[in-house]
Amino acid sequence: MSIIESGLGTDAASTTGPGPRPATLDGREVEVAAEPGQCLRTWLRDQGSYGVKKGCDGGDCGACTVIVDGEAVHSCVYPAHRAAGREIVTVQGLGTPEHPHPVQERFRKAAGFQCGFCTAGMVCTVAAMPESAEHDLDRTLKGNICRCTGYRSIDDAVHGVENIDDRAGGVGHATGAPAALGVVTGTARYTMDIDPDEFPGTLLYGTVVRSPHAHARVIRIDATRALAAPGVVRVLTAADAPRTQFSTAQHELVEDDPEDTRVFDDVVRFVGQRVSLVVAESQRAADRAARLVEVEYEVLPFNLDPELADHPDTPVLHGDSNVVMQLHSEVGDLEAELAASAIVEERTFRTHRVSHTALETHGSIAWQDADGRYVVRSSTQVPFLVRRSLARVFGLPKEDVRVYAARVGGGFGGKQEMLTEDLALLATKATGRPVRIEFSRKEVLTATTVRHPFRMRVRMGATSDGVITGIAVDVRSDTGAYGNHGPGVMFHGVGESIAVYRAAAKKIDASVVYTNSIPSGAFRGYGLSQMIFAIESTVDELARGLGLDPLEMRTKNLIGPDDAMIAAHEEPDLIIGSYGLDECVSIVRDRLARTREADAAGLAPGWTIGEGAAVAMIATVPPRGHHSHVTIRLEPDGAFGLDVGTAEFGNGTSTVHQQIAATVLQTTAQRVRLRQADSDLVEHDTGAFGSTGTVVAGRATHAASTSLALTIRERAAAVFGAPVEACLLAGDRVMHGGESLTLRELAASGSIEASGYWGGSPRSVAFNVQGFRVAIDEGTGELRILRSIHAADAGVVVNPEQCRGQIEGGIAQAIGAALHEIVRLDESGRVISDILRQYHVPTFADVPRSEIFFAQTSDVLGPLGAKSMSESPFNPVAPALASAIRDATRIRLTATPFTRDRIHAAIIERDAGASAEQATPEADR
Repeated sequence: MSIIESGLGTDAASTTGPGPRPATLDGREVEVAAEPGQCLRTWLRDQGSYGVKKGCDGGDCGACTVIVDGEAVHSCVYPAHRAAGREIVTVQGLGTPEHPHPVQERFRKAAGFQCGFCTAGMVCTVAAMPESAEHDLDRTLKGNICRCTGYRSIDDAVHGVENIDDRAGGVGHATGAPAALGVVTGTARYTMDIDPDEFPGTLLYGTVVRSPHAHARVIRIDATRALAAPGVVRVLTAADAPRTQFSTAQHELVEDDPEDTRVFDDVVRFVGQRVSLVVAESQRAADRAARLVEVEYEVLPFNLDPELADHPDTPVLHGDSNVVMQLHSEVGDLEAELAASAIVEERTFRTHRVSHTALETHGSIAWQDADGRYVVRSSTQVPFLVRRSLARVFGLPKEDVRVYAARVGGGFGGKQEMLTEDLALLATKATGRPVRIEFSRKEVLTATTVRHPFRMRVRMGATSDGVITGIAVDVRSDTGAYGNHGPGVMFHGVGESIAVYRAAAKKIDASVVYTNSIPSGAFRGYGLSQMIFAIESTVDELARGLGLDPLEMRTKNLIGPDDAMIAAHEEPDLIIGSYGLDECVSIVRDRLARTREADAAGLAPGWTIGEGAAVAMIATVPPRGHHSHVTIRLEPDGAFGLDVGTAEFGNGTSTVHQQIAATVLQTTAQRVRLRQADSDLVEHDTGAFGSTGTVVAGRATHAASTSLALTIRERAAAVFGAPVEACLLAGDRVMHGGESLTLRELAASGSIEASGYWGGSPRSVAFNVQGFRVAIDEGTGELRILRSIHAADAGVVVNPEQCRGQIEGGIAQAIGAALHEIVRLDESGRVISDILRQYHVPTFADVPRSEIFFAQTSDVLGPLGAKSMSESPFNPVAPALASAIRDATRIRLTATPFTRDRIHAAIIERDAGASAEQATPEADR
């Protein structure tokens, strides 16, 4: 029995008649006049059903799920013409923010979302499922992907578990997200959720023409046929675009990133690079005309191998060298320390390309407002930095450009780039009309950015009792065809991964190089997930070689609260603001020990069990400045208006800002009204990346709220004729002894406003420890995660439910990256994993329910003692899994991902080696 009941049978549309019958859409009759080949998702969005999301274009992600005649369907693969005579219910038809459906309310109370882009589809799937289906969610939800949550909170939502406290508001409480009702009812607006009458009859659409070659010179572009196609307005090429070089990467310091990119270039350096832009009256017209643009190329030699990047015969992609940046540093006498060691471990590790796969694809809409300013609405993590880049590239005064983000459907670093905004602005300047650029899922997978592939050679020595003597790394990072975040990722990767351990000597040789492959960019962990895999695997192998417990050996060598953090060099503004690493290690060790016997019970023959753990440290703010300005005011009704620059994309900063302000102002989160992610709101905000939403923007909010609280008390003290110290904020009023003054009354006496700022230095560090117990079928290589335990030092946890969700989402994404997600290139450099069914994002059945624990610490730098926890949970997952596999099979896998085929092949190789050794006469050994 479905939670909703349909009034129509599944064969309702088969009735013959004089013409197609109208559809019933969310209770109203709508004529179905679909275009040939149009899918139901596109038609529904044309009707204003913005809760129906575009996520994959191929029926793989479930973000577009709606209910047709009582059954959940993926509307992106459901022909629109079949809607005639059907009853269609979208998430907006299930309920409203004022009267939510029971399933929507369950998702709200369970905090069953983060970015929320998948939530509408999830809600529809759950609302339409048979009652018995809740006992088999592996199957029921197999068609719905969530990239953010790790699925535990979604499981809770289905089963009616309540995780938030509607009464709570301040720091330390599980307050619900301010946009929760909008997200669960499909009324929260994302980038492309715009009403048709916002740009009546004027909105244009753009489609990018992309290179089929890994390296070529553009000789000629003939747009004659495309311009003759119906609906086409312009075809833009390099001749129409500024020649200014820039980086798609966005940082506070422009100098941090190589400026090697143009809007359109006359040389293309990877398959999928933009060559021109077709602008038309509809998306369909633009897509069709893009296929008519004829481009003549001079094909050039190309290179896909980063190890050959600096070979003299390899074509140089930019400037005079393919080496973008390198680092050579040594502390102590490495060779002497290794020579004196009882054991030296030396291995080469490799990590692969991974896609961010945020469910909302990259997209922007640009237009010119009534004052002549250019406005860009974008799915971005960094609106202020994008505004700065657009102004510089197009030669505009910064005040003539406004950039803002609506709710963003996931980021993970992939939207710390400028990939669509410049195209939209170029087209608007060329046509004088609003232009919308929205990438397809295929474009995201083949032509945006990926995680940097790393090759890491590690040498590490230790004494017989397990004291690490020396660490050496030789690293090569492949930044792809453009520099983007290459230098920063390389420097960051070899930082905290090595600095977390004490050693008498450390040596780093690292370089980042160009190849003719899809560009690499910012990705959760920013180089640390790659390096921590190599370092932690090596520490684990050393311990096993010495016959020591791997966690005990780590405890012996990890830095303490008073130790300097040294990798290549000491960073003077990086401190340990709170130290919970030892507590985290103890928690994971204890929980693994407690469950060892239970997990081993009932294991079938042929399966072996292993456990592994890994530690991670990450700076809570990027170096060299990260700035945030915040303003807050007392509203006429006695509530508070808070303006911040940070974007909300599932990172939870909206809730954090509200809770910090509510704590300082002694009120509830519901009384703090948030506006955010708009370059018009505040002076500047570097952006929500590098784990800064809580520790930088949150500290600015704390400063602004503290200043406002004092001003309110001063204003009230003047009314009471009392000392400021005797006036206390309490909910919606100020108290003085037995007297009180409401904030509404105080607001009527004149404007009360305050501002706050934080510049991101000094910086603290966060710690994470991940433990796994796995079972492996030695006959097939199948891996099952029996136990997942994570302990984190996040300082004072602002919102325990939200922070737990961030950790679970990081673990889930890292499990996907470690076990099966892989961006595959063919020999020509073309990405061949170009649809989601070829790129295995974890589904409900793939993710274990992790046990999450928090160390009891308070950070001296963070707002109210808080630290960040968005990137860091990702980092220790791969090495912990690798060590669990090692424990189960005696095989050290040194390359990710650990697919079933790779595990099985390694087992066969191990057994073949053992057989050969047994067959060798003892005298020959």
